[in-house]
Amino acid sequence: MRPDETEYVHWAKPYVEGVEGSDLLGILSNHTKDYLALISRLDGSYSYAPGKWTVKEVVGHVTDTERILAYRLLCVARNEQTPLPGFDQDEYLAFSGFNDRSLADLVAEFEAVREASVLLIRSLPADCWSRRGTVSGCSVTPRGIAFTLAGHGCHHYRILRDKYLQV
Repeated sequence: MRPDETEYVHWAKPYVEGVEGSDLLGILSNHTKDYLALISRLDGSYSYAPGKWTVKEVVGHVTDTERILAYRLLCVARNEQTPLPGFDQDEYLAFSGFNDRSLADLVAEFEAVREASVLLIRSLPADCWSRRGTVSGCSVTPRGIAFTLAGHGCHHYRILRDKYLQV
């Protein structure tokens, strides 16, 4: 079942709406294959315009964000009632060192984080998906967070495909 707009933070709406279907595990599995195939065709140091992130930075950002969203998903699924903070993606990127790492290392980290996310989602009991918690001052559910996680990855896949793939 897909989340409604009351189940995720307001900024996640385009991500959630960008997810086709409702089979999260299938979506994540297919996205992982497509994402890895696309990344293998890209130059890690490439940026499509001045001031835009490099491929390495995009891959690192997707991994960081997925790790954060998976933590939030776990917390809300386990009925954590302490409000969870937001994060500033640009501040995280500024201190990341992604461009000093190899693309292969960043891809390996993404694969590990994605596998952990899939295992977490697969492990959650049916009764947890509608629990409520607070993220960035908004009431959210594990379902809303999980669709945000999937949609965020799909969003950046489309950006890499459309703007970074050099023909």
